[in-house]
Amino acid sequence: MGLGKKKGGRKEPLFGLPAALADLRLTAADRIPGGDDKPKKSTKSSAKRKSEDAGDEPPRERKVSASRSGAKRRSKSRGSFGLGRLVYWGAVLSLWGVIAVIGVVIYVGAHLPPIQSLEIPKRPPTIQIVGIDGSMLAQRGEMAGANVALQDLPPYLPKAFIAIEDRRFYSHFGIDPVGILRALVTNVLHRGVSQGGSTLTQQLAKNLFLTQERTMQRKLQEAELAIWLERKHSKNEILELYLNRVYFGSGAYGVEAAAQKYFGKSAKNVTIAEAAMLAGLVKSPSRLAPNRNPEGAEARAQIVLTAMADAKFITEAQAKASIGQPSYNVKPAGAGTVNYVADWIGEVLDDLVGQIDESIKVETTIDPKLQSVAEAAIIDELAAKSVKFNVSQGALVAMTPDGAVRAMVGGRNYSESQYNRAVTAKRQPGSSFKPFVYLTALEQGLTPDTMRQDAPIEVKGWRPENYTHEYFGAVTLTQALAMSLNTVAIRLGLEVGPKNVVRTAHRLGISSKLEPNASIALGTSEVSVVELVGAYAPFANGGFGVAPHVVTRIRTLSGKLLYMRQPEERNQVIDPRYVGMMNTMMRETLISGTAKKAEIPGWPAAGKTGTSQDYRDAWFIGYTANLVTGVWLGNDDNSPTKKATGGGLPVEVWTRFMKTAHEGVPVTALPSAPGGWGLSNLAQAASQVSPPTAAPAPGPAPSNSYRPPPTRANVRPEAAAGLDGWLMDRLFGGNR
Repeated sequence: MGLGKKKGGRKEPLFGLPAALADLRLTAADRIPGGDDKPKKSTKSSAKRKSEDAGDEPPRERKVSASRSGAKRRSKSRGSFGLGRLVYWGAVLSLWGVIAVIGVVIYVGAHLPPIQSLEIPKRPPTIQIVGIDGSMLAQRGEMAGANVALQDLPPYLPKAFIAIEDRRFYSHFGIDPVGILRALVTNVLHRGVSQGGSTLTQQLAKNLFLTQERTMQRKLQEAELAIWLERKHSKNEILELYLNRVYFGSGAYGVEAAAQKYFGKSAKNVTIAEAAMLAGLVKSPSRLAPNRNPEGAEARAQIVLTAMADAKFITEAQAKASIGQPSYNVKPAGAGTVNYVADWIGEVLDDLVGQIDESIKVETTIDPKLQSVAEAAIIDELAAKSVKFNVSQGALVAMTPDGAVRAMVGGRNYSESQYNRAVTAKRQPGSSFKPFVYLTALEQGLTPDTMRQDAPIEVKGWRPENYTHEYFGAVTLTQALAMSLNTVAIRLGLEVGPKNVVRTAHRLGISSKLEPNASIALGTSEVSVVELVGAYAPFANGGFGVAPHVVTRIRTLSGKLLYMRQPEERNQVIDPRYVGMMNTMMRETLISGTAKKAEIPGWPAAGKTGTSQDYRDAWFIGYTANLVTGVWLGNDDNSPTKKATGGGLPVEVWTRFMKTAHEGVPVTALPSAPGGWGLSNLAQAASQVSPPTAAPAPGPAPSNSYRPPPTRANVRPEAAAGLDGWLMDRLFGGNR
């Protein structure tokens, strides 16, 4: 019956093992007697006892009490279990976090340069280019000033950088968590990157060892290197390294180079305002460089002054007094057309010294005074007449008779165009090429007094004409060259052979490819200014070939000699007799020919003008025994000018330059033919006189067909009045 009631009564729900065990009661009767194995009987007795016990205590109450006790135990167990799980997983995650950080550090460190190479790297090599007087002309490579010790700088200079870049510099360990947090908050508030969290040490690490790319890996490397730098160097050492290595724009590295670049003074002497401007450049050196953006540089300097005042590095009065004070309008060294020279030097350095691993000084043949005069002559002449004659560019090369370049202008404005028209550009020389034709003729037995016909000529359908479209009949070679008669040059070129003309030009120094055709006599093959001037040098030095050069020595900044130009073996490329003849002929160009405007008071000079087809190029190459100078004017796109000729603008530029270049220089005569050639040819010249003919016949004229050129008003004057006067002028010098 007890079992029946138990099944039919209300049963409280039990949960979990503790609740089930709480309801279990064992009595002595329930125990199994020793040695007696009767589980069924014991079970029945136990059931009876339970039934009897149920009469003493209501079953419901006991079950409720047991349920409450189990719930308390379950709640306590659950709380302990949840806290334990939280602690456990927190420890696991922390461990993995530490492992991840260690892994990142190891990965970043593995991609750093080897530890043994993590020393302060050498400065990038610079190339200092100096003139013949030792003055600085230009610099190439990264411009790095001399290292300046921190104690040698005015105290407000380093403080300006600390104030604007890293005010907690002396309190952090290479990385500034406070600064990073402040920058993060500021950037969030401004919804963009308006403030950086890099310390000066991090910036130094980036400048010394890393690239400028913005990646997470590079930032981690920067942080790791910053900590390494802080462990290896003191704060003052780091600050000094920073000031001497940071980039300030316009190719200037370090405060010394920047101070020289922008203020023309040493960093030791900068003012508070100038120090503020230098510190302000670090944020964006290219954009804020004062020579490019003076307004932006000034505005940034004012922010730096305010920061210095806030940090108590300077007073408010000093900050206000310094606003607007920097004098940054300083013309940097090496500005202007001398940069064409610097570029030319850069092209030949590899051949002279190979790879450059340290800073060097290149000593040159350039005369800074003559370079300035040449630059002014080109720029001023073009400024005054470029529109009138539709000429946009010019070039000038001046060298000594032994090939040392004293001045070179490769264009009117280097900042607008770095194309070097003196070295790289090749243009048709026009009639300035004719001396090579006439020299070839002299070497084949002709003389300056040899007669040739100036008359219409046709070569395979080509009909070249003279500039004036006039013809003078039989003329001497001297007259033909002085008046630049095209038909005579063509006849002479065909007579001596175009291939021989090309050989002569190459022998004298022309390196460009020349086409050996009939038109070579009129300069239709292109050459550069520097090679044409170099090919004229033998006329000025007695017939010796030269190699145009500009570098004399190359040394390291410590004084080690890397290169010295050795004297070249003098190679006679023109017989002295023919040098004298050519000089006599080309002197006539300046006296009565196409270059009558050329004048150097007291100095014997010679030369040749040149104008290419359709007035595309205007040339004049002239020389004394002191200097050989060539001038070219034209347009880069090879468009025609408005009838600009070699006897016009180029001669004017040449005269202006050469007058200044010869001031105070002792006068020296041009090389002449040994023993003279006039007397030996007097009889020949006299025997060639004959009555004038009705009309000149085309083709080479016989030596006995000479007649004086026509004397109409529109005909250029001869060298002297009449044959007798002309011969006397040749023999005794006349009134030159």
